[in-house]
Amino acid sequence: MLEAYRAAAAEREAMGIPALPLTAKQTEELVELLKNPPAGEGEFLVELLSHRVPPGVDDASKVKASFLAAVAERSVKSPLITPELATELLGTMLGGYNIHPLIELLDDSKLAPIAAKALKHTLLMFDAFHDVDEKRKSGNLYAKEVMESWANAEWFTERGKVPEKITITVFKVTGETNTDDLSPAPDAWSRPDIPLHALAMLKNPREGITPDKSGEIGPITLLQELKAKGHLVAYVGDVVGTGSSRKSATNSVIWHTGQDIPYVPNKRFGGVCLGGKIAPIFFNTQEDSGALPIEVDVSALNMGDVVDILPYEGKIVKDGTTVAEFALKSPVLLDEVQAGGRINLIIGRGLTAKARETLGLPASAEFRLPQSPEESTAGFSLAQKMVGRACGLPEGEGVRPGTYCEPRMTTVGSQDTTGPMTRDELKDLACLGFSADLVMQSFCHTAAYPKPVDVKTHKELPEFISSRGGVSLRPGDGIIHSCSTVCCCQIRWAQAATRIPVSL
Repeated sequence: MLEAYRAAAAEREAMGIPALPLTAKQTEELVELLKNPPAGEGEFLVELLSHRVPPGVDDASKVKASFLAAVAERSVKSPLITPELATELLGTMLGGYNIHPLIELLDDSKLAPIAAKALKHTLLMFDAFHDVDEKRKSGNLYAKEVMESWANAEWFTERGKVPEKITITVFKVTGETNTDDLSPAPDAWSRPDIPLHALAMLKNPREGITPDKSGEIGPITLLQELKAKGHLVAYVGDVVGTGSSRKSATNSVIWHTGQDIPYVPNKRFGGVCLGGKIAPIFFNTQEDSGALPIEVDVSALNMGDVVDILPYEGKIVKDGTTVAEFALKSPVLLDEVQAGGRINLIIGRGLTAKARETLGLPASAEFRLPQSPEESTAGFSLAQKMVGRACGLPEGEGVRPGTYCEPRMTTVGSQDTTGPMTRDELKDLACLGFSADLVMQSFCHTAAYPKPVDVKTHKELPEFISSRGGVSLRPGDGIIHSCSTVCCCQIRWAQAATRIPVSL
C-alpha cells in the first residue's frame, strides 16, 4: 500500500500537485498498518491518517472514524495512536461519522475534556445537537460546557478577525475573465480533483498571461514567481467570473490564491479577489469559500504590484498612496471571512441561535446584521415573488434586491458535469440524507459521448444520490437546464439538499 501510494504521489508531485486523498480501501490498509507498523514508518502513517483522509461522510472517513472511535474506547490498540490522540483526531473530521463517538466520549472522565474541546468547534451537528442537550440535562458538565460554548459563538470569536491591513501581490488579468477561462469545459472531467483541474486555469494565452503549456497548463510558473514575494497573491481583473455558474472556477482561483484547510486534503479556502466588476454568482461562490471579493477600480493595479488593502477603511494603498477606494458589498462579508466562508457562518449562526434558545438566552450580539434595502412602493417581479414565497412571505409579496434572506428550497436538481463536485460538497456537509422534497440527479452532458471517467460517474453517482433519498435519472433520460426550480450552482445545491438554508 505504501509503495503504491508513494509511486502515485511522486507522479503528481512531478506535476506540482499533491497526492490524491486516500480511498476507503487505502484507509482500511492504513488502519492495519497502524495496528502493526513497519519499522521506521510510524510518523508517515500517522501523517497519512491525520491529513490525507477526507472529512465528512466520505467512505474513507467512515473507516477513519470507526478506527479512531475504537482506539478511543480502548477496544483496539495501536502503538502509534493513543486514546487521547484518537479523540483529538476525531475532532478534526468536521462532522458525520465522528459526531456520535465524540458525544459518547463526553462520559469518559479522561477523554471528555478533549472531546468537549472538539465539539465546541464542530458546526455540522444537525440532529446530534439534541444528544448533547440530553447529556447536559442529565448533568454532564462537559455537555454543558459545549452547549454554552455554542451559545457564546466561540467557534466564531476564537477565529482571527479580518486584519486591518492585508498585503497582497497582484495577479492581474486584463479584460473579461469568464468561468470557462478559470474552469475550461474540455477539462470538466477533472473538476472534482481540484489541484489537477486548477492546472488548466487560464491555459489559453491572452494579454499579459503566458501559459506554461499553451492549451494544457496555465501560468503556474508566473503564479509561483508572484508567491515568492512572500505575500498573499490576489486575483485581480477588470471583469471577473462571468458565464456559467461554476464552483470549479472558484475552486481553481482559490487553489492558487488561498490557504490550506487543516486536516482536509486538497482543498483550500480564503484569498482575495479584486474586480472592476465581479459576476454575482462568482461573487457568491467566493463568499461561500471564505474569500474576500471586492468590487473596486483596478485600473491602477498592475501585474506583480505589492499593495495594501485596508478593508475597514475601504482603500487600496500602493507605495503609500491611495490608488482606489471601495465599499464592501455588505459588512457581513467580514463575518463570512472570519468564519471561513458564508456556509460556515450560516450553519454556525444557526447552531448558536439554537443553543441560546435552548438555554433561554436572548439572541447573540456577536454577528454583524445585514442591512435592509430602502423601502420602495414599486411592484415585485415574478422572480422576487418566487423568492418571497420560498421565504414564507404572503402571496404577492416579494424580496427586494439587496435583501438578505434564506429561502427554503423544495426541489433541487444537479447535472452530471457538476454532480461529482456536488457529491463532494455533500460529503463535506456531512449529508447522510436529503431534506428537500425532491432531489434529482441527471446525466445530460455526458450521455451521448461518455469518456471513461463519465462511465465511472454513471455507475457510482446514482447510488450516492438514491442512498440519501434522491432520484437519479439514467443517461439520456432528459435535461434540467430550462427548469426554473433548479439550482445549478453545486454549493447551493448541496445546501438546499441538506438542512442548510440557502442565502441569497
